[in-house]
Amino acid sequence: MSAAPRQRRAARHAQPAAGADAPAPRKRPITVERITDAALEVVATEGYDALTVRRVAAVLDTGPSSLYAHIVNKDDLDDLLIGKLYAEVTLPEPDPAAWREQLLGVYTQIRDQYLRYPGVSRAALSMVPTNLETLRVGEGILAILLAGGIEPRRAGWARDALSLYVSAYALEQSLVQQRRRRQDQEWVLTQEELTDRFTALPEEKFPLTKRHATELISGTGPDRFEFTLGLLLNNL
Repeated sequence: MSAAPRQRRAARHAQPAAGADAPAPRKRPITVERITDAALEVVATEGYDALTVRRVAAVLDTGPSSLYAHIVNKDDLDDLLIGKLYAEVTLPEPDPAAWREQLLGVYTQIRDQYLRYPGVSRAALSMVPTNLETLRVGEGILAILLAGGIEPRRAGWARDALSLYVSAYALEQSLVQQRRRRQDQEWVLTQEELTDRFTALPEEKFPLTKRHATELISGTGPDRFEFTLGLLLNNL
């Protein structure tokens, strides 16, 4: 493959240079921004599993070769997607007195961005971030942790663990929603149905599960999300 797409990718990760805007062409060109927006459209309407370079090209009414003039491969597309979502994340000025609350707020924003696009957090799970927006958010999270008095290595590992949990949480939610749309959706149980199944278990084999069924399945997804982040943050 020509080195040109890789060079263009490297240029995207450099600080943009100042210069006069070029005159708008008559025909709207294929750009990295249009490719990213089309990819998000595919994920929003069809799910992450449907995302391919060929599918994005079809949305843009062009061929895959037109996209490869701007991106390297599917992994590069994943990097662009996460960067686009992270561009919407607002970072607070690090406050040593409120660093836990600040991290919860930032990660809640990331979670909500992932949930808008079913399965897109898979892209974050398998990617080494290079996009400037992704790095911006990572820098902001690290700054909050350091402001909270966490030493650098511990802060770095904590950031990885927190990010992994948020991605996995969003992926699980998208998989549940996907199952609910299938014809065999009876495999997805409500809290009431799950309680009934737990309480119907034989007590001699499952005494604790049966006795504490209500507590085991209690709480909403956001409740459990906040609880888990709290466990990680409070033990730093």
